[in-house]
Amino acid sequence: MKHDLIVIGGGPAGYVGAIRAAQLGKSVVCIEKERVGGTCLNWGCIPTKALLKNAEVYNTMARHAAEYGISCGELSVDWSAVIARSRAISDRLSNGIAFLFKKNKITSMSGTARILAPGKVEVTAEDGSVSVVEGENILIATGARTREVPAFPFNGKTIIGSRDALVLEKRPESMIVIGSGAIGTEFSYVYHCFGTKITLVEALPRILPNEDNDVCTAIERSFKKQGITCMAGAKVESLKDNGDSVTAVITAKNGKVQEVTADVCLVSIGVVPVVPEAEGLELTERGFIKVDANYCTNLPGVYAVGDCIGGIMLAHTASFEAEQAVEGMFVPGHKPLQAKLVPGCTYCHPQVASVGKRERELKDAGVEYKVGKFAFQAIGKAVATGETEGFVKLIFGKEHGELLGAHIMGDTATELIAHPELAMSSELTMEDLNAMIYAHPTLSEAIHEAVLAADGRAIHA
Repeated sequence: MKHDLIVIGGGPAGYVGAIRAAQLGKSVVCIEKERVGGTCLNWGCIPTKALLKNAEVYNTMARHAAEYGISCGELSVDWSAVIARSRAISDRLSNGIAFLFKKNKITSMSGTARILAPGKVEVTAEDGSVSVVEGENILIATGARTREVPAFPFNGKTIIGSRDALVLEKRPESMIVIGSGAIGTEFSYVYHCFGTKITLVEALPRILPNEDNDVCTAIERSFKKQGITCMAGAKVESLKDNGDSVTAVITAKNGKVQEVTADVCLVSIGVVPVVPEAEGLELTERGFIKVDANYCTNLPGVYAVGDCIGGIMLAHTASFEAEQAVEGMFVPGHKPLQAKLVPGCTYCHPQVASVGKRERELKDAGVEYKVGKFAFQAIGKAVATGETEGFVKLIFGKEHGELLGAHIMGDTATELIAHPELAMSSELTMEDLNAMIYAHPTLSEAIHEAVLAADGRAIHA
């Protein structure tokens, strides 16, 4: 049987692309090496959020219960149950994707794919058996994997990647985390909440370096207050595996060299693309699959989306690109869109979320702008819930009042960011945002106050 579409990879790009093609009445086969859902659902976004919830519950009860008038006696943690809950949630959602495949009549295959030629894919199953699948179009959605440092090879015990961090049999008493992007920051918070002594090391000048400077400064201050050691602008010179511990030699920002020994070192310095074997497939200098504006590769009928093509490497970006690519293939007249306005979210506590331009980018570009910033500590809902840490920062064009960027740090920041994202995509101005009525009491009132603050007229400032 010749399919309309062969999808290689069952993650947020692959399974979304497969389902969208099936919705359009196409015959689809999806090939996944491990489990449908990919890294995000099985080893990334979802299981980490489950652990974060566990951590937040424990942290609230252990450190803040008295503030809510609750006495709970001595708390204890069943670490195996914590990990089991995370894995069970991933299992449940992976099974949900499998159900959606059946519902949409998508053929699911397990194995490693190799593109033999345009329209022809070889699949090697785990037992070594080989089969060939044919299709009019091929969509590569193979994602990315954790970047390893040759000098610090993973061993699954003392030097680990994010996947290992999700299934450690025993909670370590101490941990060095190298890299303070979303992954390193989130795991630092999770393990800290459960009592692990964390040393977070970042080579760039700021923790969460891709965020706006005000957010970087605030999250580092918050982490230090919580008891997390943050070393921004620091370099790990060497890492020694001691068998049951690891020792890092670190040069701090001030040039001071020190040794830090911990039970475990988590290396979280980014990812590298996973590219299926395909003769003649053109790659970029960094090893990503090269595509055009329609997500076409240089091979006829072969498309690629998601982390394997680089760009903004987030699950929601991958899903967006997959829908666009598939509709470009099968919907007459559809011109695929590119992911441009993409929200970024970090699920530590307080949460961090942003969309659009950072203030330093606008300064460097010579763009005239004005800033409205408002702290949650003056918002009634935040005070009532005990979540007063953080702020909303909105950046507007000076001449026309258009929203150029939004940066939020605080409770539910990752939910609140959809509001300014919609405003930006709809080209709303300060005047439009101020004309809205914001429900009271809600945390979204901080967005309204930030709009007003840009004109120096915040009500509760």
